Amino acid sequence: MNKEQLKKVRDGKGFIAALDQSGGSTPNALSAYGVMEDTYSSEDEMFTLVHEMRTRTITSPAFDSQYILGAILFEQTMESKIEGMYTADYLADKKGIAPFLKIDKGLADLKNGVQLMKPMPELDALLKKANTFNIFGTKMRSVIKELNEEGIKEIVKQQFEVAKQIIDAGLVPIIEPEVDINSDKKAEIENLLNKEILLHLDQLSSDDKVMLKLTIPTVANTYKKAMEHPNVIRVVALSGGYSREAANEKLKENDGLIASFSRALSQDLRANQDDEEFNKNLKDSVQSIYDASVNK
Repeated sequence: MNKEQLKKVRDGKGFIAALDQSGGSTPNALSAYGVMEDTYSSEDEMFTLVHEMRTRTITSPAFDSQYILGAILFEQTMESKIEGMYTADYLADKKGIAPFLKIDKGLADLKNGVQLMKPMPELDALLKKANTFNIFGTKMRSVIKELNEEGIKEIVKQQFEVAKQIIDAGLVPIIEPEVDINSDKKAEIENLLNKEILLHLDQLSSDDKVMLKLTIPTVANTYKKAMEHPNVIRVVALSGGYSREAANEKLKENDGLIASFSRALSQDLRANQDDEEFNKNLKDSVQSIYDASVNK
């Protein structure tokens, strides 16, 4: 574990940028960026275009360690280069930003009101590769859609089991059991989720360090005890489909909670913008998310 990056992520002011759209969500990300599906004819072409989008974002002067503590990457982005350097090295060495890697392989079918992560038989190999590419931490997403105690317990159990595997590989796991913002029992789900998270945190050894990435709660400061837990480096929030403006307002209500936004970060960026407009829009986005993360 990189101690300098650990200190920055744990103690720094700022937020985590989520740049980890993968195969299933990449067409939507490109479409939102103004690159339609009829402009590419293969997966390779698609990933070339999305890497160009990510490169433009990361190399922008607005993508600055004064505001951004870390960035979450997709595996193919990790294996690609920016200005002759692998992306994680560029982030760390040129930008002073800690690199994270999305490791899950998507969601299983809905069962007991939740979508667990699909099996990851290649995880050990991926974690070895992540260390080779100088990755600091990882992120893995599952989703809770309904108030179902059995499903919520199962989703938290799976997240912490995989987190332990990541810790043993010398990386910092971001545990992400997302709660669907459209659930009519969202607050009740979050109360149960919070209890389960705290139970599993208490079972970690003192040296085990994790991060949590959670949907901004309906009831402000629901996750306050988790933030204060000695095994938790940081708790970050996903935007979950909220607009940037709505997500920022909700974030401000939660003491100590910082952003890890994806769509909300990039919602005003377009491929046809010149550098001046692109950089201005990204700067405005970064500044607003930073302000919501640190001004409590």
